[in-house]
Amino acid sequence: MNVEILAHPEVKPALNRLIDLARSDTGQSARVTNFLLAWWDGDRWGNFPLTDLFGVDRDVAADMATVFAFLGQHGGAVYIDAFGDQYRDQMADLVERWRPD
Repeated sequence: MNVEILAHPEVKPALNRLIDLARSDTGQSARVTNFLLAWWDGDRWGNFPLTDLFGVDRDVAADMATVFAFLGQHGGAVYIDAFGDQYRDQMADLVERWRPD
């Protein structure tokens, strides 16, 4: 795992909460999925409309902001796989659930 990622201990818990929410079946889940899949591959899985923030609770928006701020602090691309292979598998599960075709 990348040392820079380890230096940001708040990111992984926020990411875990977002993935847990994306695995459920609510309006917030769909919005969080849009956020996560846009990060993973927006050209393929769709982008994240900023207006999706209007449809999530403050704590969910705060978790998204934590991830977004982390990503903006790096000079290069950081993808979810950098947090561990299990995240790649979780993203594949989200694709299967939310983008079946």
